[in-house]
Amino acid sequence: MVNALFSSEALLVFPHLRIQNANAISSPLTHGFPSITAFTGLMWALERNLAKAKVPLRLHGVGVICHHHQEQTTQGYVRSFNLTRNPVDKDGSTAAIVEEGRIHLDISLVFSVSEIRTADTVPKLLRGNETDTQKWANTAGDVLAQMRVAGGSLLPSRPAPGRRVRPWLAVLADDPQERDRQFRQWRRQWLPGFALVGRDDLLADRLRRLRERDPQTSLLDAWLHASRFNHEPVPLQDGEPAPADGKQRWADPWRGAGSGWIVPIPVGYAALSPLHEAGSVLNARDAATPLRFVESVYSLGEWISPHRLAHLDQLLWRAETDEALGLYRCRNDYAPDPSQLPVTDETGQEDDDEIYPYS
Repeated sequence: MVNALFSSEALLVFPHLRIQNANAISSPLTHGFPSITAFTGLMWALERNLAKAKVPLRLHGVGVICHHHQEQTTQGYVRSFNLTRNPVDKDGSTAAIVEEGRIHLDISLVFSVSEIRTADTVPKLLRGNETDTQKWANTAGDVLAQMRVAGGSLLPSRPAPGRRVRPWLAVLADDPQERDRQFRQWRRQWLPGFALVGRDDLLADRLRRLRERDPQTSLLDAWLHASRFNHEPVPLQDGEPAPADGKQRWADPWRGAGSGWIVPIPVGYAALSPLHEAGSVLNARDAATPLRFVESVYSLGEWISPHRLAHLDQLLWRAETDEALGLYRCRNDYAPDPSQLPVTDETGQEDDDEIYPYS
């Protein structure tokens, strides 16, 4: 077998994809936007389909920028999904309603790619070779148009003045400063919009602060605490007059000004069982692949404007596998500005074995 070579990294971008009826239920506990695992799954499926289309690209990571979303729910204090009634059964009785969550999206997908080639082939993924790279991007757009994105259907993008809607492929510069300049230029094309980044650090910090109050606090308790509003009465400061209306002020001390758009998100799966041999589990979907039962792994994410991203790695999500822990999750390298980090004590964060598998 011939060993494959991989060229310098490039960026494959699908701007302003219009997706109809994507899956809004991202996990058993969360909804509102597809799980990031749906987009990593799309990345692998797209890579296989590109290979069939003779496009030699390896996809390494995916970034998601949302420009618009419309979840199909009823409005009001209590919301419910807009459901469809299935056709009647063969005996004429009413079929059961299966709850489904749907959402319409306008998103841009950014893939980190490299060229797959053998030692005796000439690399084509080079700066200045726009003819081949744009041809690959057009083919990738045609392939993606025939696929499902997070369970939704792709609709043709509407051309608009000043909006780039065709897929494009660009090679990243080798010089770090030039690469940063490229990214600053590209991220302006993703405005207005919000990029989803990982904030595992906020979950670890919330766990540490809650354990200062109650040492028995679990990581799930910290995640649930960070996923809701925690309003508390605001005490009067020394010398501060009481409100003229006599009402007690309430606020969430955990969500101060500038705390960001923080959301609970699923980031992968953790094993519930050992790895079963292929074909040993009855009614498995794929009898040729080993099977393992899993449950969702949760963390915190943040929606931020693309202009706040310092470099490309802060946008991309990559899959990570730890067979020893039975952990299959997505990682993102976003790190906020140090001035925005929460204040910690002099000893820093405690070393906790529970934090790594599920943070």
